[in-house]
Amino acid sequence: MKKTIRRSTLILPVNIRRFVEKAYERGADAIVFDLEDAIPPAEKSEARKLVRDALPLAVRGGAEVQVRVNNTAALLQADLEASVHPGLDGITFPKAESAQQIRALDAQLARLERERGIAPGHVKLSLIVETPRGLLNVEEIAAACERIATMSVGPEDYCLELGIEPSADGAELRYPVARLVTVCKALGIQATGILGSIGDFRDLAAFEAAAVRGRQLGCEGAGCIHPDQVTVLNRVFTPPADKVEYARRVIEAFEDGVKRGTASVNLDGKMVDVPIYRRAQVVFERASAIAALEQRKAAALARAV
Repeated sequence: MKKTIRRSTLILPVNIRRFVEKAYERGADAIVFDLEDAIPPAEKSEARKLVRDALPLAVRGGAEVQVRVNNTAALLQADLEASVHPGLDGITFPKAESAQQIRALDAQLARLERERGIAPGHVKLSLIVETPRGLLNVEEIAAACERIATMSVGPEDYCLELGIEPSADGAELRYPVARLVTVCKALGIQATGILGSIGDFRDLAAFEAAAVRGRQLGCEGAGCIHPDQVTVLNRVFTPPADKVEYARRVIEAFEDGVKRGTASVNLDGKMVDVPIYRRAQVVFERASAIAALEQRKAAALARAV
């Protein structure tokens, strides 16, 4: 499966029209219309009716467009029926707890794709692990189907399940996020998330620190609920220009050394061997993919004006 580049995922309630209409301008790599926590139970039925018309509004900025569904038997099927239409790129599935859940979801999506003229496998899955049971089963969940593009730990619900208050430094999330990242890296899935809360959207310094902690554990992006947070995530999860330039020089120096018959070279007084070279390749390839994504988003915005 093609590697996902999704630094920022802006989550917003589909039933607030002004949010929906402005979402494409916010610069997010992905937009998620929420049918779950942001929609009161009494309004879910009406909110579903809004999804189909919201999809083409969001795609104008070149972002991926997803819907977060409810993970309950009474609501899930209706959510999927309302959401899977041409223009949808993915389903965000909360409270993932078993491989059986994911395989059943995969089968439902395959049926809807066939019925609605969508290419097989186009609708990807973003899974949120929010319970200890889900974390214990994370390896089986991640291997359940080929649709899984990203996985994350839901900090608020996970802390609720632990019976604790979220801490300022996100220490209680270090183990679950590290475990999830390890599994995702082994299977080629993008791990996303921060070590902290997304709820206090006014405290951007704390949010950025939480995002940096997530990046240090191997996360490659995260979700957010406010446009100002999008800017933070795009910056945190983009390699800085000086590191990209250094990576380019490492690649050139190492490859020149290989031509001369050595796999260990000196660059600026530091040894560059195979692991350093491969790390530089990862940085440079990610930066190139992000640049291509930004060009695609800019072109889409230009067409929307």
